Amino acid sequence: MKRVIYIVILLAVAGAALSFLGAVGLCGFKTFYERVHAPTLGATLGMALIVAASILFFTLVEGRFMPRELLIGVFLTVTTPVTLILLGRAALFRDRTEFARDDASDDA
Repeated sequence: MKRVIYIVILLAVAGAALSFLGAVGLCGFKTFYERVHAPTLGATLGMALIVAASILFFTLVEGRFMPRELLIGVFLTVTTPVTLILLGRAALFRDRTEFARDDASDDA
């Protein structure tokens, strides 16, 4: 039982560390496109490790498999990349319209 608790702690701390590294990557990069990539990867992998720790812990405490955490993991795994795509498209649209506006003002 103690070994499993240590595994749970290791998974949770590793997941938190990866999420933290994603947040540090957010601050470290210069452009929006670089900044949006690091937190997405860190959050997804960190979340997977934290969900694995949660499943393992609550399965031991309750004495039966707890699928509730799997639903949380699936929801976050699906929504994080979709959010990245939408933010990237919005930024690309903004960059294109600003470039076109600057181009039009140079021609005038």
